[in-house]
Amino acid sequence: MTTEHPPQLPWTSWHVGERVVVRYREADGLHDALGDLLEVGRDAVVVRTRRGDVRVPAAAMVTGKRVPPPPS
Repeated sequence: MTTEHPPQLPWTSWHVGERVVVRYREADGLHDALGDLLEVGRDAVVVRTRRGDVRVPAAAMVTGKRVPPPPS
């Protein structure tokens, strides 16, 4: 008998307050949300960018990672 594991969801190891960049797909192409992480869930993340808060659904995520603080 094989045991199936749910797919790895890398953003679920991120913590609110970390600086991240998330690349996501919308109808008009790829977009990036760069900023502070406000919410983390299985289905979406919310990133506070310079232009406002961006909710990125998990289904739209292409890639993402933690990034260092902005230069001073």
